[in-house]
Amino acid sequence: MMLSSQVKGGRLPWSGLLALSCAAFTAVLTELLPAGLLPVMAPPLGVAESRIGFLVTAYAAASFVAAIPVTAALRGLPRRPVLCGALLGFAVGNTLVALSSSYPLTVAARLLAGVMGGTLWAMLAGYAARMVPAERRGRAIAVVLAGITLALAAGVPAGTALAGAVGWRAAFGTLAVLAVLLVGWVRLRVPGFPGEPPHARVPLARVATGPGIRPVLSVTLFLLLGHQVMYTYVAPFAAHTGYGRTGLLLAVFGTATVAGIWLTGALVDRCPRGALLGALTQVAAVLLLLGSTAGAHGPLVAAVALWGVAFGGAPTLIQTALVNASGPAAADAATSLQTTVYNAGIAAGSLTGGLALDTLGAGALPWTALPPVLVALATVAAARRYAFPARRYALPDGRPAVAPEATAPAGPARPAVACRAGDDVVRRWADGTGR
Repeated sequence: MMLSSQVKGGRLPWSGLLALSCAAFTAVLTELLPAGLLPVMAPPLGVAESRIGFLVTAYAAASFVAAIPVTAALRGLPRRPVLCGALLGFAVGNTLVALSSSYPLTVAARLLAGVMGGTLWAMLAGYAARMVPAERRGRAIAVVLAGITLALAAGVPAGTALAGAVGWRAAFGTLAVLAVLLVGWVRLRVPGFPGEPPHARVPLARVATGPGIRPVLSVTLFLLLGHQVMYTYVAPFAAHTGYGRTGLLLAVFGTATVAGIWLTGALVDRCPRGALLGALTQVAAVLLLLGSTAGAHGPLVAAVALWGVAFGGAPTLIQTALVNASGPAAADAATSLQTTVYNAGIAAGSLTGGLALDTLGAGALPWTALPPVLVALATVAAARRYAFPARRYALPDGRPAVAPEATAPAGPARPAVACRAGDDVVRRWADGTGR
């Protein structure tokens, strides 16, 4: 179903992929902007600053709840109108926030935006995968997910600065205008793809139990859990070390994620398994360094930079593995499951970190974060057949590539890329002829 719709040729469809990347940027900025505006939003809405923080919680909760059922309900519809509808939903939600003087109405607007966010995240990776040939799939997903990195590294600080200059209502209004402009860009430059016809629609339960899906979802859950234990409580950990410049640490982390996404874009289509093993190993090493050298400021900043490089590329590597395991035909359904698991990992990590902070102190945070990261690393190392294969094979009809020992395909397979972790040489093959 999907390969007939894919764009052929060696060059990436940059304009369309950048439009999807800007959609990711808009979603992240919409979700996180209230966190930087607590003092200025609270008085006009007549609530405490903590209630403004709940606006981020409301968005995340709506994304968590809506991702699977909304994606299932919309699977049969053409993809581009659904994408445009999600962006228009962002425009409506942000417009309501910009105009509202009522806290309940603002919460309702954030819930609407959260539903749109859950819908959007379930689409983006699969959409990118359908726009390119199979051998460029990972790089296309990396381009799209770079919008997340850009939003975290520059978008949220810029949005907060804009709100300080022209007011928080204008900042949300600007986001609404951006979403509308993106609708036009998507209609012009993003190809339209059909929805899934009823006879070809894979039930969500079958997608969830498909080969390779559960290991990828497990890695998503445990990596986000460990990451959030530390990231949520960077400020108290920095204070524990005597390093008071939390803002600088966050800036170092955000800048390093840009390097991570660039490095991942260069490796994801050549050696995805090795790159992910390396990234998770690096995160684990960083946590060991943070736990054992808590009083040294130089190693602290260096560790945060390495953490940013490793984590910046991990979502792209994991999502590429998910699309490869599910196939583009079921990518939206699989990604809706991942969206739910992703948000569950964030919530569990924040809760676990808070409990560790209250009971054991900030010095225990790296040691609390390390076990789930090691579980994620062990899962990738063990799941070398379907989820994170050491060898990737492309079938003649373009179906997802798996290791030859994993399954016996229904037709002759041609080796596409062979890559083992630690290999210095990546061997490329096409049409049965190595080169």
